[in-house]
Amino acid sequence: MADQTTILLSLLFLLPFSLLLILYLIVRPRSITIPIKNRHVFITGGSSGIGLSLAHHFASDGARVSILARDHRKLEAAKEAIQRSTGVDVTIFSADVRDFDAVKKAVEDAGPIDVLVCNQGVFYPQELEFQSLDEIKFMFDVNVIGTFHLIKAALPLMKKDRKSRGPASIAIISSQAGQVGIYGYTAYSASKFALRGLAEALQHEVIADDIHVSLIFPPDTDTPGLEEENRRKPELTSIIAGSSGMMKADEVAKKTIDGIKKGSFIIPCNIEGELLSIATAGLSPQRSYLMAFLEVIAASPVRLIGLFFQWNWYGSIEKWNSKKIRT
Repeated sequence: MADQTTILLSLLFLLPFSLLLILYLIVRPRSITIPIKNRHVFITGGSSGIGLSLAHHFASDGARVSILARDHRKLEAAKEAIQRSTGVDVTIFSADVRDFDAVKKAVEDAGPIDVLVCNQGVFYPQELEFQSLDEIKFMFDVNVIGTFHLIKAALPLMKKDRKSRGPASIAIISSQAGQVGIYGYTAYSASKFALRGLAEALQHEVIADDIHVSLIFPPDTDTPGLEEENRRKPELTSIIAGSSGMMKADEVAKKTIDGIKKGSFIIPCNIEGELLSIATAGLSPQRSYLMAFLEVIAASPVRLIGLFFQWNWYGSIEKWNSKKIRT
């Protein structure tokens, strides 16, 4: 009996240790550090919300910051606010990300970029049945096509002399709605899910150029547009989406910058985001063998938690439909 216990204890020790060793050997890409000080950071949607918070923090970290948005008046206000709080003058560009020529001109005028943050985004929550095709197309044009425009415009100068300039980053702001579909988010979720496919394939294409892709998944964030979004949300959407809580733009910005510096591919912003990242890890890149170990070990328990959430969400939908029928 003692021998069997010893064997069992040895296996319990050796199996996780062996898994850690295997993961240490196979995890790719390898870990990297993206420096920020004295680098050029270009942020879209930089006049408010998460983008403005990112600009503040990057400027405080010693970066040369450029921000792009549509509204020139808001850009001027953002520039003044950043100068007041950090003492740093940022460069501003007014352009619509749907216009490739305007984006290309802004990027070329800004000069070679070391960290590109694709933060622009629009969100109109509504059931697909009732949502106009114009709104759906607008979300895709800004959230998806706008991101393609930015990356395509920036890549040539990002690649130029990269070896002598050090590692670069392309950070794409998605959403937790880009990890799981929710009632009332059909079009928005589709636009945010698309960014994951873009990011995974792009990382394959640019890794040899020492450019590292990050995908950020914030929950609902307290931004100027949130109040209008909440007014439009179907009641059932608010019930389901409310389970993830809300974060301040400044909190999301800090999590984003920490992840960019580490070259993390997936950057969750809260505990629900951590669980979603494990549940949806799939074939996405993972630089940390310790995080890879957690993903492997926790996959089944997290799937169970996910099924519980689905049970809760579908229960809410059933109750809502029953209430509608009675009234």
